[in-house]
Amino acid sequence: MTANLQMQRNNRQVANWLLIGVGMIVIQVVLGGITRLTESGLSITEWKPITGALPPLSDAAWQAEFEKYRHTDQFKYVHQSFALSDFKFIFFWEWFHRLWARTMGMVFIVGFIYFLAKKKFNRKMVLPMVVLFLLGAVQGAIGWIMVKSGLVPEKYFVGYVELTTHFVAALVLLAYTLWFALSLLPAFHIKVTKSRIGNLLLLFTVVFFFQLIYGGFMAGLKAAQSAPTWPSINGQWIPDFSENKLLVHFMHRGIAYLLLLIGILFFINSAPAAKENRLFGKLRVTFAVLLLLQVLLGISALLWATDHSAFILLGVLHQLNAILLLIVLTCLLFLSRKPATAV
Repeated sequence: MTANLQMQRNNRQVANWLLIGVGMIVIQVVLGGITRLTESGLSITEWKPITGALPPLSDAAWQAEFEKYRHTDQFKYVHQSFALSDFKFIFFWEWFHRLWARTMGMVFIVGFIYFLAKKKFNRKMVLPMVVLFLLGAVQGAIGWIMVKSGLVPEKYFVGYVELTTHFVAALVLLAYTLWFALSLLPAFHIKVTKSRIGNLLLLFTVVFFFQLIYGGFMAGLKAAQSAPTWPSINGQWIPDFSENKLLVHFMHRGIAYLLLLIGILFFINSAPAAKENRLFGKLRVTFAVLLLLQVLLGISALLWATDHSAFILLGVLHQLNAILLLIVLTCLLFLSRKPATAV
């Protein structure tokens, strides 16, 4: 096997490992959404990296964990009617969320050691690998800071700023890992270099970034329930901004309409490029479908915000679809950038 073919094979293997990581991050963010919507995030009041991997294994251990939770203000003022069975339900989601994070870490570490031992990496991969592990470590630290923000007196839930930071940092890690993987796949080396397309995608990306922030604010402040109506906001087009929740609500809806407009402009202007690059064309159509679906899921989540079970399902689907939209957007951005030397 020639050196070039060996390098291509190595790159594909590393890319597949990274793409497995991307899939695991997607699942982790979805688990985070379920944990948030079921109000499970404060059920585990301590961070034990090793022993915390196992759930309570006896009745006495369950009672001890429940007693710790009973000292939180969330239990005292929100879930004071909880029995042990209710606690076990919310404990499961927070525990599984943390367990999946540990599993992800092991997949990345074991994979890194394997590819390093097999000499699958080359020099150009060193810096991206360092950045990847730093982003992962930072994300773990932000997660615990977020939990601690809700374990203080007079706090019933985690802070919405900390929640949003945790959410956005996870998506940055996802996008970075995906971009790294794409740089190793030959199919993504054929670029679409029309500047107007690239500029529209960059504009969409910037606006989408702010939309994700406001989406985190919506979740952390439970703002959806403050105005479960559409197209108006509790009968008003411009609500009273003296209430922080309604301001966040107004901004999240407004940015959504702006994203839809930019998305339509991109879809129209990218038609010629789609004919030239088959992969770009498929991603373009997928992008349009996901964008429309995201709007519909957002509206549906609002209209069903007062139905707890329906809202959890729609909220999780809304978040999952946003992640899929980010993945497709990252692929489109990669294809629309100037050609670069393959890693």
